This record gives sequence, C-alpha cells and structure tokens, in this order.
Amino acid sequence: MANPNVEVKYTKLFINNKFVDAVSGKTFPSINPATGKVIAQVAEGDKADIDFAVAAAKEAFKRGSEYRKLDASARGKLLWKLADLFERDINILANLEALDNGKPFQKAIFDVYGCVATFRYFAGWCDKACGKTVPVDGGNFAYTRKEPVGIVGQIIPWNYPLLMLAWKWAPVLATGCVSVLKPAEQTPLSALHACNLAVEAGIPAGVLNVVNGYGPTAGGAITSHPEITKVAFTGSTEVGRIIAKAAADSNLKKVSLELGGKSPLVVMDDVEISEAAKIAHEACFENHGQCCCAGTRTFVHEKIFDAFVAESTRLARERKVGSPFDASVQQGPQVDDESFTKVLSYIESGKKEGAKLQVGGNRIGNCGYFIEPTVFSDVTDNMFIAKEEIFGPVQSILKFKTLDEAIERANATTYGLAAGILTHNLENALIFSNAVEAGSVWVNCFLAITPQTPFGGYKQSGLGRECGEEGMELYQETKTVSIKLPINH
Repeated sequence: MANPNVEVKYTKLFINNKFVDAVSGKTFPSINPATGKVIAQVAEGDKADIDFAVAAAKEAFKRGSEYRKLDASARGKLLWKLADLFERDINILANLEALDNGKPFQKAIFDVYGCVATFRYFAGWCDKACGKTVPVDGGNFAYTRKEPVGIVGQIIPWNYPLLMLAWKWAPVLATGCVSVLKPAEQTPLSALHACNLAVEAGIPAGVLNVVNGYGPTAGGAITSHPEITKVAFTGSTEVGRIIAKAAADSNLKKVSLELGGKSPLVVMDDVEISEAAKIAHEACFENHGQCCCAGTRTFVHEKIFDAFVAESTRLARERKVGSPFDASVQQGPQVDDESFTKVLSYIESGKKEGAKLQVGGNRIGNCGYFIEPTVFSDVTDNMFIAKEEIFGPVQSILKFKTLDEAIERANATTYGLAAGILTHNLENALIFSNAVEAGSVWVNCFLAITPQTPFGGYKQSGLGRECGEEGMELYQETKTVSIKLPINH
C-alpha cells in the first residue's frame, strides 16, 4: 500500500554490518522532491569513513574468513534469501523510493520486483563461474580459474536507486567479491533499508558496506583508494571521465562505467500510428525522462510525421503528473532543484532554436519539482535538445525520409547506449539492428531490460556490461595454472 508517511528507520552509514555515525559527525538532508521539504538528516561520510569501510571489506575478504570459506552455492542461497526479504518488504522499499526519489509508488513496486529478479538470476551463477582445462602444447596440464577481483567500490545514481543497488550487489556476491558502495546523495534511504535486509539474510560482516556522501568526497575517496581493485559507476559521462582518470592515477583499478545516452527511436511508415506513438511516449517519459537509455530522439518517417506528432501531443497532454502516492499518477517530480532547473533550461533552448513546442514546457505548481510532459516537433539534429542528454520529460521528434538517412543520423552522436526501431518489415529491422551503434537495440519495443541480458554502451556511453553472464566478467580475474607432467605420462 502507498504510504507517504512511511517510517524512515535507517539514516546512518552501514559499515561491517552496523549502522554508525560518520567520523566527522556531519549529516546532510534528504529532500522530498514532491514538496521540497526535508525527510531526514542522513550521515555524511567522507574519506575517513571510506577507509573504515575498506578495512572492514578487506577483513571480510582475507583468506580463511567466514565469507571466503563459503561454498559458491552458499553464496547463491544468501542472494536468494536477500531476494525473499526484498519481496517481503516490497511496500516499505517502494514507499521509501517514492518518498525519496519521487517516482510513482506503482513504478517503485515494479523496480523492487526487478531487484528480486536480479538477485535470483545471479544466485544461479554463483556455482557456475567455471574455468577451463586447456589442451596446451608441450605436455603440461593447464587450466584456468575464475577468482573474485577483491574489494569493489560502487557508486550508484539517483534515478533507479534500488535497482542500481541490486545490479551492483548481485555480481559482488555471485563472484565472491566484497563491496563499498556509495548511494546518490539525493536518494540514500531505500539503500539503507536494504542494508538491514542484508544483515537479516545472513551476509557476513564487511561484505557489503554503504557510505552515504557526496561525489567529490566519498565518491572521490572510493575511486582513488589504493586497496579498492575495481570501481563500478553508473551516472553521467562527465563524471565517468573523472572516475576513470582517478582509477588510473591511483592503482590502475578495473573500471566499469554505465554512462549517459541520447537514444534514437526510428519509426517507419508501416507502423500502426497510435501503438507506435504509445511506445515512443513511454520510451521517452519513463521515470519522468530520468532514464539513461530513454528514447529522447524520436525519428519519424515523413509520410506519417504529422499524424504521429498529433498523437504524441495528445498522449503527453493526457499524462497525469502529481503525487507519487496517487495511484492514477504517471509522472512525479524531477529528483531535485538542480535537475528541475536544468530541464527547464533545455526547454527554453529548444524554443529559442526554433523547435516547435507542441505541448508542455512549464513548471507545474509552486511546490516541488514538477514539469509538464513536453513535446517538440520540427527538431533538427544541430539543436541543443537533439544533442544533449536532457534527463527530463522532453520528447524531440525529428523527420526523416529513408532508413539509411535515419541510421546515419542516429549514429551521429557521442553516445551509444541504446536504440530502437518500430516497423513490420523484418529486413528493415535487421538492417537497423546491425548498423546502429548501441549496446542495446529494441525492435517494436523499448526499455526491454532484464537481468538475463547484458546492458551497457558503445562510445561515450560506457565501458563493460551489467547483467547477463557478461555482468560477471569485470568482477573476476582469470588465473592460468600450468603443471609440468612426467615425460612418460
């Protein structure tokens, strides 16, 4: 049940399976984006707290520890138990997510089920991270082992707080690593409740640590720490560059980055317009447009352009914006004042550059960070709104003539996270899927993201993959062992 008065129980740092104050004693406010009011004061960690968390993780990872003695299948059971607890507390977690992030409660429920599915999927991988025997020349016996990379630093964003935590924790436990994780300063509350569930699940002390704080301090301490051997980050391309440099300058730690996007969705002229417009609408306005792979560049064939724009305008006009705890609401507020202001500035740039504002473009009310669902038509590739990641409820509709033209324009970006095409022509679908430069391609659907399928980007949309079997790779080292056999063997 949706409950805006959900109790906030956990506001401290989580280190070595205990909730503790920050060394400095500092706190920072967690803000309700629907009202702009403070929900709770949260402990603010920095370098000293990261050092303590790394020490706890190091102790948990050392040879002979309780955690390292666990059978791989036992780690799978821990993940399964954690999934069960997330499912049990689904209403608490979803209410915290709606309160702290602003996403509609029912959408938050969907996200928690995504966490459950992620934990259960990776639980199945725990005892399947196998090496190989290798038929080498020279008569030696050779084999490979898959071993955990060690202490992992993880930094997650505010747009999908719980789901991104699950995407980070699951491969840690599946591979036998340990973690120091920093949630986004805008949305720490659901992650801290998840920490309590980790204790209840029986995950040993020091394996999962969570330090709230800001990027330059707590995040910077993670990326530059000499005993962290891998860092995993989800967020903007701008910050991803900073993290990659810090990782290289410190100890050349492994890096996986899931970064920004400006995803194209190509709509061919053989579609059913109302259904295609609906898919494109959800592709763009999912999570208030706060989605790294959102289909914010909607390329529409010239033969159906006007009808498609009209239908898209209708859908945006009818999209209900309001309280995350109202069951009829489809869109809540932007996450904070900074994001709110940034989105409004992009809308103003679209107007100034000559895009045609079909609907929206304004703030809603005087309380909270609500923005009208906004649709621009007659957008050209050189406009700011067609090039930059807006991260808000703004759809840009562009006209094209041929599939080859659409592919060339779709690829004319520094990003390459996702792409989609809507068509009944299989040949067109395959040509586009093969030619577009993106880590995920969706045909007659969008945002089809599952725990089983690898997710990540081409170009400046990131390094490495999350989810799927590939999601295990950057949490593991491959060790080759060669044994000399007797000559007469």
